[in-house]
Amino acid sequence: MNVDEREGGLIISNKPFIENVQSELERILAYWSEKTVDHEHGGFYGALDEYSEVVPNAAKGLVLNARLLWTFSRAYRFDRNPKWITLAERAWQVLEQQFSDQEYGGYYWMLNHLGEPVHTKKQTYGQAFVLYALAEYILATGNQKLLPRLQQIFTFVELSYDPLNNGYYEAFTREWEAEQDLRLGSHDLNEKKSMNTHLHILEAYTNAYRVWKSDILRQRLQNLIVLTAERIVDHDTGHFLLFFDEYWAVKSDKISYGHDIEGSWLLYEAAEVLGDAEVLEKIRPITLAMADAVLAEGIDQDGGLWNEADATGLIDRDKDWWPQAEAAVGFINAWQITGDQKYYAAAEKSWNFIENHMLDREHGEWFWKVSETGIPYPEPKVSEWKCPYHNGRACFELLERMKVEVEHNGSQF
Repeated sequence: MNVDEREGGLIISNKPFIENVQSELERILAYWSEKTVDHEHGGFYGALDEYSEVVPNAAKGLVLNARLLWTFSRAYRFDRNPKWITLAERAWQVLEQQFSDQEYGGYYWMLNHLGEPVHTKKQTYGQAFVLYALAEYILATGNQKLLPRLQQIFTFVELSYDPLNNGYYEAFTREWEAEQDLRLGSHDLNEKKSMNTHLHILEAYTNAYRVWKSDILRQRLQNLIVLTAERIVDHDTGHFLLFFDEYWAVKSDKISYGHDIEGSWLLYEAAEVLGDAEVLEKIRPITLAMADAVLAEGIDQDGGLWNEADATGLIDRDKDWWPQAEAAVGFINAWQITGDQKYYAAAEKSWNFIENHMLDREHGEWFWKVSETGIPYPEPKVSEWKCPYHNGRACFELLERMKVEVEHNGSQF
């Protein structure tokens, strides 16, 4: 059988795991390069609907554009196809010419479809994603002339640092004054600090340290690793704590399985890039405890990852696209650390769920989410949050990690 044949409603493939991932990466990159370029107003469209049709006059989000820069830069670093670096350059120009605040510094949160700022607050999460993406662009191009800009963006992120209690505040006004609405989205709590923002500053500093080996960045990266391990991971449960006040009092009892498994490998990656054996040894059991907690509590029988739980049990049985992608990487990471086949089996099962339920083979890309029984919701294929970063990154990570295993250990996929 090939990947398009079905048995009992499921897609059956005799291709090796690694070939399915490669095919999906090609499909993802083709979608975003062919459907999202805005030739009329510049940059990229702000939204495509569930049928992959352009949503007229949709706003353009900072996070989407930064993630496009990261994705196309990473794609170019992966296979050196000049098409990807042209698109990465397009994304970088949009960030610098339209999202960048030339008066106060930093990057606006949202533009209208014409490329004009409409939501000017400085969300720390958004500044971190620009840093993350620019570091990848420098890795892809080798353009050292961009290092001063990367260093400047690092200072924008550091404007949110809390020197009294450690950690980073969520958001500021355009002028870098106190912001009343700190939330990334309507479902978040309006608290001073969050797991999500700290996780993605950690991710950004990890990538930035690959191209800028400064003492201050190293110190801040190490601080974030230790802070995450000591304040944000609940060592009794192996889950992330999600929201905090400025003094680190916990403000939420929810569990986000997608963030847990994503955080497990990002935290380990940060420690590896830092290159401190003592820190890595401290992080290793935390990484595995997080992966174990997700494996024990968050996986449905079909291999899909549920969204959320709390002390009472599951509270959101839907399965969003991004946790599935992160699960495949997180479990492969745990397998590489330990050699325990239960993690490899979990990663493969996660990918099988993606193949069977998340891919929209008619209209392209991945469904935003499916129900517990695998029924897709009519949600956008592109939006300020729906992007090629989670699923594209999962493909890059899986391909490179499995390639290493084949070359070094003779593993078969």
